[in-house]
Amino acid sequence: MVYKIMVIKIDQRSKYAIEAQKILTEFGCYIQVRLGLHEATNEVCSTDGLIILEVRGDSSTLTKMLDKLNALEHVTAKIMEI
Repeated sequence: MVYKIMVIKIDQRSKYAIEAQKILTEFGCYIQVRLGLHEATNEVCSTDGLIILEVRGDSSTLTKMLDKLNALEHVTAKIMEI
């Protein structure tokens, strides 16, 4: 079985995550698993964050999703198969 994993880094997530979320909602039917990570302690709440997705779908659809995310300022997305 081949797994498709997309990793999205959002800098200044409190400002820029909203636009990324709109794209994730648009492609929501292609997302099987979503995990959001950022450092959060009593002293620190990181402004940057990671979203890790297990995605499914044809390469054309996933490329559209990747391109839309990477078109956003402060967002970097990559996909891999494992």
